[in-house]
Amino acid sequence: MNSETPIQYSQDLKAIIEKIPKTDIHVHLDGCVRLETLIEIAQKEKIELPSYTVEGMNELVFKDDYADLVEYLKTFGYSCAVMQKPEYLERIAYEMAWDNINEGVRYVEVRFAPQLHINKNMDMRVVISSVNNGFEKAEKEFNASADVTSGEQPPFHYGIITCALRSFGPYSEYYTKFIDVHAFSDPKTLFGLCSLELAQGAVRVRDELGLPIVAFDLAGAEAGNPPKDHWRAFQYAHEHFMAKTVHAGEAYGPPSIFQAITELHADRIGHGFYLFDATKFEGGKVEDHKAYIESLARYIADRRVTIEVNLTSNLQTIPALGSLKNHSFQNMIEHGLSTAICTDNRTVSKTSVTKETLLALEHFSISPKQLKNIVVYGFKRSFFPGDYAEKRRYVRTCIDYYEKVVAGTVLEA
Repeated sequence: MNSETPIQYSQDLKAIIEKIPKTDIHVHLDGCVRLETLIEIAQKEKIELPSYTVEGMNELVFKDDYADLVEYLKTFGYSCAVMQKPEYLERIAYEMAWDNINEGVRYVEVRFAPQLHINKNMDMRVVISSVNNGFEKAEKEFNASADVTSGEQPPFHYGIITCALRSFGPYSEYYTKFIDVHAFSDPKTLFGLCSLELAQGAVRVRDELGLPIVAFDLAGAEAGNPPKDHWRAFQYAHEHFMAKTVHAGEAYGPPSIFQAITELHADRIGHGFYLFDATKFEGGKVEDHKAYIESLARYIADRRVTIEVNLTSNLQTIPALGSLKNHSFQNMIEHGLSTAICTDNRTVSKTSVTKETLLALEHFSISPKQLKNIVVYGFKRSFFPGDYAEKRRYVRTCIDYYEKVVAGTVLEA
């Protein structure tokens, strides 16, 4: 097959996609709690849920469709409620790691907001260490298996991304106290201060404990909460050699993406869905929207700022999208952007990297060469916790295994 010819989607592709080495560099810990685990912990801790069955929770909370991003984000209240003890964080992280390993994902950057879990029993060090313990345990177990030690398969590795929230209310003990202590601060000042505190804490924990905290992120409802409100936090992370990724273009337009890249030093962009939307502008600063978009897309492409693409969650949070065929992913590919297929939230969106990849092949014109590039970008543009030489060796191992798996199949480039 010609490596430039679009792949013809078929159900037979699933076995190949499951086997190829993959990454997930945009995935939230609290969006990946196994429902069985959530229900078990809730019952043990006497936490009220709308239902205590998997079927009931899928019908009432983790639905197939949501009204918008705000409704989608409400699901995290239930998962965060069962993530308030070290042993629960460790268990959930461990299970998430194995859920990825079992479908061929070999590198994960798990992101979460530590301030949602800080309470009288856990400070930031304990919260992040507990998550690390779960992933580290799974990593050691898998990497000690015969398939890895023999060199048959690439090993599993991971990094941790700490998330600041664009805005918040009394969502946790920590946030409640933070609001009380800063009673005379206006909301935007308050949110920015909280992000700065997290950036300082993440750098401290990384340096003192040697944990693989690889990046700083900004998440939460985008409309009305521009990236620049969190400039101090990202500047601090930047000055302390921590990589940056920002949720942008998920519910707002090109100016939000530009602001994330230029003012917050973003190395990658989460979602970027509205990158090509000429209607998502406010004010009169930009006269020619289309020219602005083309310049921005070229700027992103030239600098290899990778877009973390999340197809299913975009379909769920943007009802106007209607079908994935209307998604901007095809436009991203045609503009030569560096993209990586991600899940966002495995439980909330009922998905996996395999499923997201199959959806991409079903709805978009992607050649074997383009698919290989997308998969490899996930590894190359990751914030791998080792040094550059280690990363290069690891990426080469994953590329070699990819080529071995697809040899003689329709995916061979």
